[in-house]
Amino acid sequence: MSETTAPLSIGEVAERTGLSVHALRFYEREGILAEPIRRDSGGRRLYRESDVDWLTVCMVLRASGMPVPEIRRYTELVRAGRGNEAERLALLREHRRRVEHQMDQLHRCLDLISYKVGVYEDALDPSPSI
Repeated sequence: MSETTAPLSIGEVAERTGLSVHALRFYEREGILAEPIRRDSGGRRLYRESDVDWLTVCMVLRASGMPVPEIRRYTELVRAGRGNEAERLALLREHRRRVEHQMDQLHRCLDLISYKVGVYEDALDPSPSI
């Protein structure tokens, strides 16, 4: 832990990330944190700024639909260090492809919804047509 940065409690990390304490414990149990979380003499978790940064990456991956086992695999690769960058890249490229596909589907959905909104707005517009 850096000498210049005070350790963060689980509550502070929850507040900073928006994750619940329960979610933070779940991520730890699932092996999703890049480094083991240290504990004080009372057994309380002590987080580092790097843990918050890593959690932010994991939150983006999760919010974009990456399954927990895949995030765990990515974490394992990062934890293993240099030499597996090609595997990390392949994992992220595949996820990017899925996200792009999902975005294409959502754009088609939005187009239809926008069309229907226009239909109803026109139907409810009290001004006379010319």
